[in-house]
Amino acid sequence: MSCGCVVLQEVEDGEEAKSKTRVSSSSSSSSSLGPRRCRSESMFPMYAMGNWRPNAISRTILDSAGDSIWDSVRAESKSEAEREPILSSFLYASVLSHDCLERALGFVLANRLQNPTLLDTQLIDIFDDVMMKDRGIQRAIRLDAQAFKDRDPACASHSWALLYLKGYHSLQSYRIAHALWNQGRTVLALALQSRISEVFAVDIHPAARIGEGILLDHGTGLVIGETAVVGNWVSLMQGVTLGGTGKQTGDRHPKIGQGALIGAGATILGNIVVGVGAMIAAGSLVLKDVPPHSMAVGNPARIAGYLEHEDPSLTMKHDARKDYFEHVAVSSTERRANGDNDI
Repeated sequence: MSCGCVVLQEVEDGEEAKSKTRVSSSSSSSSSLGPRRCRSESMFPMYAMGNWRPNAISRTILDSAGDSIWDSVRAESKSEAEREPILSSFLYASVLSHDCLERALGFVLANRLQNPTLLDTQLIDIFDDVMMKDRGIQRAIRLDAQAFKDRDPACASHSWALLYLKGYHSLQSYRIAHALWNQGRTVLALALQSRISEVFAVDIHPAARIGEGILLDHGTGLVIGETAVVGNWVSLMQGVTLGGTGKQTGDRHPKIGQGALIGAGATILGNIVVGVGAMIAAGSLVLKDVPPHSMAVGNPARIAGYLEHEDPSLTMKHDARKDYFEHVAVSSTERRANGDNDI
């Protein structure tokens, strides 16, 4: 069975070996896998979960050559099954029975989001149809998994993001709902949004636009409105609101620049811009534009400093300690003299 999904590969560049990302198409052959499948099924018995039906998904373990994220997920799952045999059937059904990351993710999400009237088998079919045809989603789910592993110290592996972290689950569920919204299947997208909110306590409108390499740390209480835009490599903590300011329609939600870090409980309201590489401190209320590479703090928010050389979303340093700003920020005294301290 061929997966044909986007994979991320590492390539060599001249004399120096540099890790770079490129997109390619992978395919796998299903020949000569019969004996290996039998051994796997005897080692990892079928996992009975809800209304899951084995015929709805592929049971064959295939190699996705060059897909480093998927290879990592599979290797980690095999190792964890050996260390914790009680989870072997769960890990087989969720990861090792699938031929690519898309189908494993679809299975995991379907079993998290199912209810008596929205069956897991129906969701698996919907998710598979969307993800296997959308190269943008295929790329994003891998870059998001890498973001979780790199930036969340509680996420020790790619498989942990896939299997256990609801921030990752809610983000990828949103991506599917967003694709459905763009296909004109708005009612289904809204139904999925409602279910995502119930299960994960994360409310992202399916029309919102979110980039790749995103970290939703914890996720609980996150709200992102219909016309919000979130750039690539952004990190958002729990309890963040990207909301409107009234009942007006049209473009009414915040625009978050690439590499920004939004602290826990921050509220950003209205059609305003948070600049590239900016940092919004925990608990802040932001009602005006935030300059690039600046830190906004307080209620209402004010500029506390300017970051010169670091992307806060990648470093995840979102405190306002004096010793931190002495090393990575420029004093706001000069900025205040220019009258741009208030936002």
